[in-house]
Amino acid sequence: MSNLYNLKKGVAVLSDLRNGAGLWPGLTAGKSYFVDPANGSAGATGESPDEALSTVAAAYAKCVDGNNDVVYFIQGGTADSVATTIAWSKSYTHLVGLTPPFPGIGSRCRIVSTVAAPALTISGRGCIFANIQVQNTYAGASGGVLVSGPYNYFENVYFNGMNNASSANKSTSYCLTVTGAENYFKRCTIGSVQLAMSSTNAPLVIGNGANTFEECRIQHYSETSGNFLVTLSAGTAGMSLIFFDRCTFFNQSVNWASGSTDVFNIAQTGSHYVLLRDEIMIGCTSWADVVTHVYHTTAAPATGGGIAIAVNA
Repeated sequence: MSNLYNLKKGVAVLSDLRNGAGLWPGLTAGKSYFVDPANGSAGATGESPDEALSTVAAAYAKCVDGNNDVVYFIQGGTADSVATTIAWSKSYTHLVGLTPPFPGIGSRCRIVSTVAAPALTISGRGCIFANIQVQNTYAGASGGVLVSGPYNYFENVYFNGMNNASSANKSTSYCLTVTGAENYFKRCTIGSVQLAMSSTNAPLVIGNGANTFEECRIQHYSETSGNFLVTLSAGTAGMSLIFFDRCTFFNQSVNWASGSTDVFNIAQTGSHYVLLRDEIMIGCTSWADVVTHVYHTTAAPATGGGIAIAVNA
């Protein structure tokens, strides 16, 4: 039974891991570094679970750009609390949580930020992020994760920004902003339903590039009509196709009260196509404030639902 199989079954097999022996196929060329916020040490080598470092930033500092090095985050009740943004600029450098593969929520491999800037910025390319949670608890306008690099892959990641009542009510706050092209998000959760939002923010902001979201849940808690789940930013161009494949768009409201009017806030005026396949919308009354170039594989459920296309039998 492979280590990858055990990981996917929710069993973090640590005892047989050696430096350079990664859990993900194709990543064994680089070195492995381990992070354990509860039991790790700043003076450790990071090269085995017994020599784990205490922070992701310390393990990342040991990685080499383009080397397919892997940072493994050992789960536990202690989060990696960061006071400055982790700037992930090294390409082909990966972060994998050793935790049961929660479907994009609840991971016990947590990075928690207390600063206004994004907790994590990703400008590198070709990186893998899996089985982690990134949270920002700053009491003011803040961000969770900013992805400006291309060709990155995210699986079972919980983007939990705006995790403070003040931040949740700031128009510029977000959980995930994507400005890079051709990134892929699979079974991720973007946003939180724990705190009510009353401003014109959105948990997901897309600023540029063709990106894909597969089986993701985009969510928030709002009973304000001007609030959105996804914003396509103004002043950008070349978005091309933004594909939401079997995604759920969920707005929490108390006793099914009036929630958000639209899922999408489309401020983008350049070339863009939003394709929704087998989508689910809950707690909003229509899909977009501008329905031009919003396509569904099923019939539009409301007047503001965009353009419906036929599905082959």
